[in-house]
Amino acid sequence: MAQTIKTLVAVDRDVHRDDIVSSLPASAGDIEITGIVDGLDEAWRLMQETANDLLVIGCAGHSERVLLFIENAIRDRPSRPVVVLCQGSPNGFVQRVFDAGADDLVRLPESRDSLYFALQKAVARKQGLSAGGTTDLSPLVCVLGPKGGTGKTLIAANLGVTLAQKGLRVAAVDLDLQFGDLGLSLGLVPEQTIFDLSRASGAIDAERVGHYLVRHESGLNVLLAPSRPDQASVVTVELLREVYNALRASHDFVVVDTPPGFTPEVIATIDSSNEVVLVGMLDALSLKNTKLGLETLDLMGYDRKNVRIVLNRADSRVGISTEDVKAVLGREPDVLIPSDREVPRALNEGSAIVLTRKMSGVTRAFKELAAIVESKPAAAAAAPPPKQQRRLLGRAS
Repeated sequence: MAQTIKTLVAVDRDVHRDDIVSSLPASAGDIEITGIVDGLDEAWRLMQETANDLLVIGCAGHSERVLLFIENAIRDRPSRPVVVLCQGSPNGFVQRVFDAGADDLVRLPESRDSLYFALQKAVARKQGLSAGGTTDLSPLVCVLGPKGGTGKTLIAANLGVTLAQKGLRVAAVDLDLQFGDLGLSLGLVPEQTIFDLSRASGAIDAERVGHYLVRHESGLNVLLAPSRPDQASVVTVELLREVYNALRASHDFVVVDTPPGFTPEVIATIDSSNEVVLVGMLDALSLKNTKLGLETLDLMGYDRKNVRIVLNRADSRVGISTEDVKAVLGREPDVLIPSDREVPRALNEGSAIVLTRKMSGVTRAFKELAAIVESKPAAAAAAPPPKQQRRLLGRAS
């Protein structure tokens, strides 16, 4: 950053001012502390009278005054980044700070170098957003299956690996927050999961999310589901949207493996996606739910041209033909994945079938699906459905 960043520091009451001051970087280089003001009212007055590029707020912990101050500061000038320095425990306060519009929260004590880096990052992130960085987000593919047991995880894992083998930067997210098996299907150890990311303080950007990704041998980066069902509740829809934006800014493709049903998290993922891969099988229950899935996507205002139907175990002899599938769904499946006895073996061994059976019909089907996904030009995410419809879907889930 070549230009000087004029920084105003507002110190809330009940805060040890010296602790705030001792953590601030010296006014050298690109960060220039133009004022340290005691009291939010006085800080607000000075904000209106002086030019400032960055606002730093020091507080003792949870404070409704600080939250209101952040909201007003963002409303007054949305392009100015806001960083909160929290002297006490931020538990229960972190999410509200970010909901109010702050760009980062740093818990004190912290070294001057670390805080300097946090301030620089907040400014760079805000400048990137102001310059329209979010308009170049890469495609997000939502792998959806209203009925469990259709092979969503198999398809999400092997689609991600197939894309990664093409030399693309690909991230996969396990959204089955209670019983996710994406990591298990790829033989990955859940040392860090999305649960750990949700508990980390600070802005959710590509760099931060990158610390919680697990690397597969194919080059696929995976954000794993929580290791225990009781950890699922801390992963919010708001967090997911930030995570998706961060991953899309740093990867060529993002593939999301979803749980069965239209939960709020799944709906948010569909809203953020460019393409839905809807998975079904050759049985009456699965086809019924696949049809209901298509109808639900219609209710959400999702363009059917962006929906790909994948029929798993499509050559099973169960008395239902692909013509029957077309009659039920009103369209032909885009990709037919054949049965292969090596598929369950690969899953049990934690291996991607596209790596262990490179010449199989299953692998050819996944390459066909990857080609379809890759050939579709990146476009804006699907528009959120009308509020009335979203409330209806929320109750249904």
